[in-house]
Amino acid sequence: MTLYKCVLFDLDGTLVDSLADLADSMNRVLTRQGLPCHPVQAYRYFVGDGITNLVQRALPAEARQPDRIDDCVREMRKEYAMHWADTTKPYPGIAELLDALTARGVQMAILSNKPDALTQEVVRTLLPHWNFDAVAGARETIARKPDPAGAFRIARLLHLEPADFLYVGDTNTDMQTARAARMFAIGVLWGFRTADELQKNGAQTLLGAPLDLCSLLDQK
Repeated sequence: MTLYKCVLFDLDGTLVDSLADLADSMNRVLTRQGLPCHPVQAYRYFVGDGITNLVQRALPAEARQPDRIDDCVREMRKEYAMHWADTTKPYPGIAELLDALTARGVQMAILSNKPDALTQEVVRTLLPHWNFDAVAGARETIARKPDPAGAFRIARLLHLEPADFLYVGDTNTDMQTARAARMFAIGVLWGFRTADELQKNGAQTLLGAPLDLCSLLDQK
């Protein structure tokens, strides 16, 4: 019997590798705006805090007027809605991890800063073989990560205490969310950010591969 009752996952950069589709979609928006594009790897530091922040980071400083940001956000939402599944897929080892957690009877949940409707679609499409007890993306009524409101909401929905959770993510935003929510903060090294960033923002341990999580389940 595991001492932790639920694993709360981030989505992009943790369960699925969506970087290329995010980068390609935003670069198409920039091209239509007559603005310079960025290499895919640059988007590792643009994504993670919602589409508006992604757009602001991708735009040159001189192009960050409020009206232009709003226009680009609308364009990006449309572009990404059409192309989010071009190359996005679960990371190697994720299927095996989800199978292992299911076999152990550990509950699983997802909390993303991706818009809620799209979060639900991604999970249904790319992770259809596993039962997630809660899946939540960004909503107007709930503050985005790193605010812990979404994590607390999931804990309430599942009738669990924050201490019952392992929180697994790949960015500073995730580690800050986990610590603010009083959940055990786990940073993954296959995602978008570095070990140094994860540790500086509160990661209590790091994972080099998905199945490494199983060894933590009985530790508290």
